[in-house]
Amino acid sequence: MEELDLLNTEGREFPLIALRGKVLLPKTLLNFDVGRPMSVTAAHKALDGDSLVVISSQKSSVIDNPKVKDIYYVGVLAKIKHVIKNSENNLKLSVQALERVKICEFTSDRGCFTVKVEYAPYTCSADETTVEAHYRVAKNSFYEYSLFDGRITKEVVNALSDMANPDDFIDNALSVIPFKENAIQSVLEIDDTVLRLGAFSSLLQKELEIAKIEKNVANSVRSSIDKSQKEFYLREQIKAIHAELGDNEDDGETLLKKIKNKKFPKEIEEKALKEVARLDKINPASPDYSIILNYLDWLTELPFNEKTVDNPDILKAKEILDGDHFGLEKVKERILEYIAVLHLTKKVKGPILCFVGPPGVGKTSVASSIARALGRKFVRMSLGGLKDEAEIRGHRRTYVGAMPGRIIYGIKNAGVSNPVFLLDEIDKLSSDIHGDPASALLEVLDPEQNVSFRDRYMEVPYDLSDVIFITTANSMDTIPYPLLDRMEIIELGGYTNEEKREIAKRYLIPKAIKNNGLTDKKIEITDGGIDKIIKCYTLEAGVRNLEREINAVVRKAAVAVAENPKTRKKTVTENNLSDYLGREKRIADSVMEKSEIGAATGLAWTSFGGTTLTIEVGLIGGKGDIILTGKLGDVMKESARAAVTYIKAHAVKYGIDPKRFENTDIHIHVPEGATPKDGPSAGITMATAILSAFAEKPVKNTVAMTGEITLRGKVLPIGGLKEKSLAAYRLGIKNVIIPKDNEKDTEDIPEEIRKEINFIPVSDVNEVFEKAIEF
Repeated sequence: MEELDLLNTEGREFPLIALRGKVLLPKTLLNFDVGRPMSVTAAHKALDGDSLVVISSQKSSVIDNPKVKDIYYVGVLAKIKHVIKNSENNLKLSVQALERVKICEFTSDRGCFTVKVEYAPYTCSADETTVEAHYRVAKNSFYEYSLFDGRITKEVVNALSDMANPDDFIDNALSVIPFKENAIQSVLEIDDTVLRLGAFSSLLQKELEIAKIEKNVANSVRSSIDKSQKEFYLREQIKAIHAELGDNEDDGETLLKKIKNKKFPKEIEEKALKEVARLDKINPASPDYSIILNYLDWLTELPFNEKTVDNPDILKAKEILDGDHFGLEKVKERILEYIAVLHLTKKVKGPILCFVGPPGVGKTSVASSIARALGRKFVRMSLGGLKDEAEIRGHRRTYVGAMPGRIIYGIKNAGVSNPVFLLDEIDKLSSDIHGDPASALLEVLDPEQNVSFRDRYMEVPYDLSDVIFITTANSMDTIPYPLLDRMEIIELGGYTNEEKREIAKRYLIPKAIKNNGLTDKKIEITDGGIDKIIKCYTLEAGVRNLEREINAVVRKAAVAVAENPKTRKKTVTENNLSDYLGREKRIADSVMEKSEIGAATGLAWTSFGGTTLTIEVGLIGGKGDIILTGKLGDVMKESARAAVTYIKAHAVKYGIDPKRFENTDIHIHVPEGATPKDGPSAGITMATAILSAFAEKPVKNTVAMTGEITLRGKVLPIGGLKEKSLAAYRLGIKNVIIPKDNEKDTEDIPEEIRKEINFIPVSDVNEVFEKAIEF
């Protein structure tokens, strides 16, 4: 043939067209457009001669002006059969690939690429049987693939199957299968026929797996669409059936009725109707449908206009408060004032009440009693450990599983827009990367802002001005000031032993007897038994542990009754109490058994009530260092240094050689080292213990003290005097030294404590030393 003769011409230069996005294979036809200047020039140069041109693929199809390094060295020698001139710079070529060639040399790249090539026929080193085996595997793989790819016709499959030459089969098959260009090129560059068959089969198997997955995905999508269409059709049929029966209602119509009946404010009604309109346009199978439906359910269930009528009877309110709580006279008085003003003005806009006190004194139950006294619903929300601002303001609806905040949640559960809302443990709020809940509460608790509180989920204003917000805390120290500024503080101090006895008799014992299935005919706890529980088994400001111990006593009696229903009435006294509660429990607080040198009793306030601290001072040889132990806070350490400085400055006055401080280390220790301690109120106690150690004079064990010291020896006022006095009273301390400025606060201390304790007001530390140290 002419083409074969031409192939045998040595030393000849051929124009080259760089093909991109395709690979031309031997003995195949290809139609393609050429528009790049170098390709058009190469085509014209071939047509000017015998129409022969070398065609090789580019390594990257994105390169517009390829260089020599961008072109594969294995391609084909082809003959241009037909040319159609689309425009002056664009040709449509139809070429017949003749044989595989390898480029030996690029002879020019000016105007167009010209190359010298050598004929590169396929080779085969295997025997005929091996070739036939690989050929059959390749044919079977191609046939199996054609079943999944509808683009390959039956005629093409038959034509390729009838080919006797494996290499011709591979080249023609590659031209009809949508392999990637680099994969086809890799097969073209293999010389050995058996290796080519193996590579071809591997590519086919990989493509076959992809085709199977594509088919499964397509079937799945088609099935999903068919299912959605079927569900839509069935829903339309259900609507038609309901219409025929006269009870045609869908979600949208039901919600429209609810919105109409709720009589929303205008802005909220417009928002609700807009969401219903969106709902009607969405397929019920869509995820957005359930999100909008859930939102509308929340909106229609919120009580916008539903309110309870307040109880106007102040005497009834007083009766409820007295019936629920013993003592707390000042607290009840303030609450009755609050209720009275509420009834007279018919407005809630006033201070937010914050009950501050130790655990177990009745803060939460007082809030519940206020709700009962007013005839309002009661909602409690615990803020302890709350870190996420969204818990208050809600999550935006863009988040999966978004919900309103707990304020709106509580209002919905109450079913009215004017409940008594308790925010419990407000001092235990914290913050992290999700925001600061305390800042979010500013809007909730501010009467000027909460008339239009906007929850992020609800996206509409909600009026919280009719809600009575009450907060509780164990300590004010950890409440942010802006939040504290919005609240009126009502302190609930600890109970005296007499008050605890009455609370036990009136509330705790009857409740325990009832809860454990007994009657007062089966068990009795005497006053002496109650007093011993209080003094020997509990040590607290409130009555929570007292209630726990009383329940333990009643349960013991319940066991006896369960074993023998005819058992006689159990009477619990101070003499047989240990039979029910075991031996007396170790009490943490203690008083010095005798007057000691370098040890003084101080009074401290904690969030759990008052307590006593024994300040110990030891003097050791050294360089005048101050050693502080007992897990002391920064403020307490500063008080210790201030006390040491005062004693140093007035050493001569107290008969102490000033030189002793230069070679003596002062070790100040506060026992119970695992418990953190802080605050300035132990200043005079530490000064007393230090002076006692240097003067070698004992501190009276019958005296306790509290007060801050200055470098001038002044005694400054402190807080928590009532709780500290209760701690001294529990331990039988008869003399308590207090700052002069706190003398007025003794009026808040119960009368029975004032009768038992001698309060000694002082304004100067010298007065403390005179009263406390045995000179």
